[in-house]
Amino acid sequence: MQDINKSFGGVAALRNASLTVAAGEVHALIGQNGAGKSTMIKILTGAYRRDAGQIRFGGREVDFASPQAARDGGISTIYQEINLVPLRSIAENIFLGREPRRFGLIDWRSIHAQADALLTSFGLSIDVRKPVAQCSTAIQQMVALARAVSADARMVIMDESTSSLDEREVELLFTVVRRLRDDGRAVIFVSHRLDELYAVCDRVTVMRDGQTVAAAAMHEMDKLQLVTTMLGRTLAAVIEHPAAARAEHDARARGEVRLDAQRLQAAPRVNDVTVQVRAGEAVGLAGLLGAGRTEAMRLMFGADPLAGGSLALNGAPVALKSPRDAIRRGMAMLTEDRKAEGIVPELSVRENMTLVCLPTLVKHGVVDRARQKALVDRFIVSLGIKLRDAEQPIRELSGGNQQKVLLARWLAASPTLLLLDEPTRGIDVGAKAEIAKIIRELRNAGMAVLLTASELEELVAVADRAIVMRDGRSVAELEGEKLTEASIMDAIAFGAGGPSALAQAAQTVTEIDIPGEHS
Repeated sequence: MQDINKSFGGVAALRNASLTVAAGEVHALIGQNGAGKSTMIKILTGAYRRDAGQIRFGGREVDFASPQAARDGGISTIYQEINLVPLRSIAENIFLGREPRRFGLIDWRSIHAQADALLTSFGLSIDVRKPVAQCSTAIQQMVALARAVSADARMVIMDESTSSLDEREVELLFTVVRRLRDDGRAVIFVSHRLDELYAVCDRVTVMRDGQTVAAAAMHEMDKLQLVTTMLGRTLAAVIEHPAAARAEHDARARGEVRLDAQRLQAAPRVNDVTVQVRAGEAVGLAGLLGAGRTEAMRLMFGADPLAGGSLALNGAPVALKSPRDAIRRGMAMLTEDRKAEGIVPELSVRENMTLVCLPTLVKHGVVDRARQKALVDRFIVSLGIKLRDAEQPIRELSGGNQQKVLLARWLAASPTLLLLDEPTRGIDVGAKAEIAKIIRELRNAGMAVLLTASELEELVAVADRAIVMRDGRSVAELEGEKLTEASIMDAIAFGAGGPSALAQAAQTVTEIDIPGEHS
C-alpha cells in the first residue's frame, strides 16, 4: 500500500500512508487510537474505498470493492469480536458457505476430516463436532484462523486478536501464527501490547495522525523507541521539557483517602491494579491504549463485576454492584465515548445536564423548573459553556461544550470522587485547556479526581501523581519531580524496576529523530 489517502467529511483520516508486508512474515501495525490503523485495514480489505494511492497484492495491482472481494482475493481478517456462529459446530464454522458436497448433499465426513486435519496441523486435538459456543475464546480464534487457511488465504489480518486472551491462550495462538508464517503466509498483527509484538512479529509499521511515521525490523526498535514514535515525541523533547512546576499545589496538605483500590482483577484486561486517590489531588492513569485503564476505572465505578481485589471509599470497604451504588456513595464517572455513553442527542442542554440529579429536583412528583433552571444557569456560567440557550439540543454544541455539559451533569450530583475517562478526547485545543483548568479548580476545591489521558503532555500538566499501567497491571507510581513524560514513557516501556533507558540516553544522546517528526 503506497501513498494512501482517505477523508471523511473533509477530515483527513489517512495522508500518504504506506504499508509493505512480505510473504512469510508477521508484521506489526501499531499506533495510538485514531492513528489510522483501522482505516488502512478497511481500505485493504474493501470495507472502505481509498481516495488516492496504490495497492498491490501478490505482485499485481488490486482494488477490492468489498470485503467479500478481498476474501476471494486471498485476504482474511480476524477481528477482536470473532465472527463465528455460536450454535454451529467447529467444523461447520470453518467451512461455512464453502461446504464440500457429494451428490448435491453436504459431505459431512469430508467436512469433519478436513477440519480435524487443519486443527491438528495447528497442534490442537479437539472434537470438531463441538459447538463453538462451548469453546474458549482462544479456541474460537483458532477456528477463525483455520477458516482463513481453509479458504486459502495468503494474508491474515489479526486486529487486536489477543485482547480477550490470558497469557497461556496468547502463547497457544502465537504458536499457530508462527506456523502460518513458516507456511509462507503474511500476517498483519495489530496490538498495543508491546511484549507481544516482540514475541511474535518480524517487522513493525508505526502510524500516527493518519501517516506512516516508521517502518523497521522489530529488533531495530526497542520498546522506548516504539512508545516515543507512537506518541510523537522525540527523546530529546521529553527530556528537555519537564512537566510544569507543581510546587504550589504539592505544598498543600492533601486530605483523607477517598478511593483505595487494591490489586483489582477482572480478566482479561485487568490483572493487578492498585490506586489510591486523596481529597484535593488529581491522579492520572497513564498507559498505552489497551493497557486496561478504562476497564480498571469501570471496576472502580461498579460498571463491571470485580473478580479479585478490594475497594474502599472514605476508609470503608465497599462492594459496588452497579454504578447506582457508586453514585449513592458520592462517586461520578465521565465516560470516554460521550456520543455512545454520554449525551442524549435529541434532548436539550437543560435536560442532559440534569439527568443524574433529576430526582433531587422533583417536588410532589413534578420537576421544580425554577430550581432546575437556576442549577443549569449556574453551571453554564461557571464552566463557560457556549450555547444559544439551555433549550438548545445538545447535538448542536461543539464537542468541547458537550463535554462541559456532561461534566456539569455529574458535578450537579455533588460528588466527592470524580472519575474522568479521556475527558479531552475529540475536542479542540482551546476546549482542552478549559477542561484542564476546570479539573485543577475542582482539585483545589478539595475534590478527589482520577483521570485518564492518552496525551501524556495533558496528563502531566494536570495530575499530581500518575499510576502507570501496562498489560492490565499498575507497574509504577510517579509524583513530584519524577512525574514527567519521559518517566512515564520509561515505565510504559520497561515497567517498574526496568532499565532506565531514558536516564541512560540523556547522558549519551541529545535526540532520537523519529521518522515523520519534521514532516
